[in-house]
Amino acid sequence: MSQRQERVSQRIKEEVSTIIHDQIKDPRIGFFTITRVKLAPDLRFARIFYSIMGTDEQKKEAQEGLDSALKYIRRLVGERMELRYTPDLCFQLDESGEYSMRINEIFEKLEEEKKNKDTEGKDLEND
Repeated sequence: MSQRQERVSQRIKEEVSTIIHDQIKDPRIGFFTITRVKLAPDLRFARIFYSIMGTDEQKKEAQEGLDSALKYIRRLVGERMELRYTPDLCFQLDESGEYSMRINEIFEKLEEEKKNKDTEGKDLEND
């Protein structure tokens, strides 16, 4: 990714976050975090990845809320940023955070099982 793409991606991330936090009052969206923005090389398309904690139903409702506010968010981004073209925006749920948490849980469980196995082995040696 070029430096220009990185700067524009970061700025889009900041602007969209501010817009949703301060101006979108849709209760379906709730508390979420924009994790990253993937921008096309020509700066005409931006995929905005976000994470949200909650049930699958809450995630689905948040996606619907974001989709319904998409044109409004795009218009405000266009007004706030000095770009020749306002990029088309697309929101996508980023499940990498949940995936990482699940992996960590598995590692913790394996570590606990290993400790329990080592403890049982030492107890048998002492008998």
